[in-house]
Amino acid sequence: MSHVNVVPFRRRMRPRDPRETHRVATPLELFFDLVFVVAIASAAAGWHHGLAEGHLGDLVGFLMVFFAIWWAWMNYTWFASAYDCDDVVYRLLTFTIMSGSLLLAAGTPALFATGQSGLVVAGYAVMRFAMVAMWLRAAANHPEGRRTALWYAGGIAAVQVLWIGRLLLDGPAVLMTTFWALVVLELLVPVLAERHGVTPFHPHHIAERYALLTIIVLGEVILASVQAVQGALGQGRQPGLVLVILGGLLTVFAMWWLYFKRDHAVLFAGSTRVTFAVGYGHYAIFASVAATGAALAAAVDVVQGDAHTTARVVGLAFAGAVAVYVWSLAVLHAAVDGERRERLIGGVVGAVAIGIAAVSTSVGATVLFIGILLALAVAQHVWSERGAVSAA
Repeated sequence: MSHVNVVPFRRRMRPRDPRETHRVATPLELFFDLVFVVAIASAAAGWHHGLAEGHLGDLVGFLMVFFAIWWAWMNYTWFASAYDCDDVVYRLLTFTIMSGSLLLAAGTPALFATGQSGLVVAGYAVMRFAMVAMWLRAAANHPEGRRTALWYAGGIAAVQVLWIGRLLLDGPAVLMTTFWALVVLELLVPVLAERHGVTPFHPHHIAERYALLTIIVLGEVILASVQAVQGALGQGRQPGLVLVILGGLLTVFAMWWLYFKRDHAVLFAGSTRVTFAVGYGHYAIFASVAATGAALAAAVDVVQGDAHTTARVVGLAFAGAVAVYVWSLAVLHAAVDGERRERLIGGVVGAVAIGIAAVSTSVGATVLFIGILLALAVAQHVWSERGAVSAA
């Protein structure tokens, strides 16, 4: 007889042990990530179409939508690392956050078109108010962390009210200014809340959660590229497509290798300042991966003659996304190792990638040579580690 997993309707939301052994992502967390990647794919698709049509201003829309997705994902992830009680109420609140992400994804096209979307705000509000309920549960059941939990609940609710009020505003300049002002307020909520007591998150669990989302977003890049290639093959025109495919695969494989060449758990176990820097800094990593996928799909459009922009513009968008990824990882890994060489190599690879795109007139050649460049960066890492092991 199979074992039945009985889930209680409601149990006390006690803090998890930050030193708990064998702590891994739960099936609910994995499901949560898969649903959120739908919203990420929607944001990337908006940038893909904007780039292919020559609407470069859509990059700002992509960064705005991606912030909302990433911030909601990150807030839940850190909370779940500290307070996952896995009862029916907790699961229902998690499903509510997931539903909000899908609502946000549905409103993404309108935001790209007009700069404002009631559906995006509604989806974000659903996610954020569900998090308020989570924090209020923690405040009621964890006396030692009550002040921190109440600061989180109050801060999230207050900023969310401002997001809803922003729907009454109009005008590109006003919308843009208020958006980034509210982003700053969002980022300040955890900083202020954690001053009243650090939440008992699990460093290795957090590192695994970030790594899993990186893998899932890389998978979304491959899916978006395959779909673009399928559409191109259906038209029967293939010149230059092989270069984009080979370069794209090299790029995605190298991105995976470069991310996982270091263990990031040590960073999350460091000082509060370093933990915040690493946690917040992953926005650039996740967004650049998604932007790489969008640029690859746009590169296919250029090769097939379906884009309304130049090969150099798309090539620079692809190179820029790769460069941001490499530079962000260089800073992250230099923090792990304390080596200036990491920053130097990352800086050079990113700059060379942009240089390749600047001089190349073929988007296929741009993608291929950048893929080779990243493969060489991986080879350099493997060779240097091999030498270090031999010396030891």
